[in-house]
Amino acid sequence: MKLDLLRHGETERGGGFRGSLDDALTERGWAQMGAGIEGAGPWDALVSSPLQRCAGFARDLQRRLGLPLSFEPELRELHFGQWEGRSAAELMEDQAEGLGRFWNDPYSFTPPDGESLLDFEARVLAASERLRDRFLGQRVLLVTHGGVIRILVARARQMARSQLMQVEVAHGALFRLASDGQGLRERP
Repeated sequence: MKLDLLRHGETERGGGFRGSLDDALTERGWAQMGAGIEGAGPWDALVSSPLQRCAGFARDLQRRLGLPLSFEPELRELHFGQWEGRSAAELMEDQAEGLGRFWNDPYSFTPPDGESLLDFEARVLAASERLRDRFLGQRVLLVTHGGVIRILVARARQMARSQLMQVEVAHGALFRLASDGQGLRERP
């Protein structure tokens, strides 16, 4: 399976730890995603996170391209618990130590009442394997979140867990992977 990963664009409520919050895209966010897929494809199918910052664009693309679309709840963003909706600047005021620990080693620090990165990684990798089995031999566009893309790209690059935060994923960024029985790898 050839898997193109598209991160959602800018959201109405801005940056920060959006996680499970269901924000809509801004006009700029729509434009970022459109620019991200310019010249990409063709795809056989579309898969999206069910959160509207991904799903809205995926539905619009489905209408324009006439491709089948499915939603994969397991490919939603990491749940940040008490940090949801807060920016890094806000967290520096009362959670500076935790925020530093999270940025330096997210696998060993979970935001209060949040999802652990180990659990997040497990659900993302299991979902990607189900996609591989379901879309074997096809080319799929997955519309998803920065955290999901970081996990999959880090795995494809065979990066150590300690390097996860080094994978930069801008709004509207597109990454190209391939998935087979040997695992994930990047493709040109």
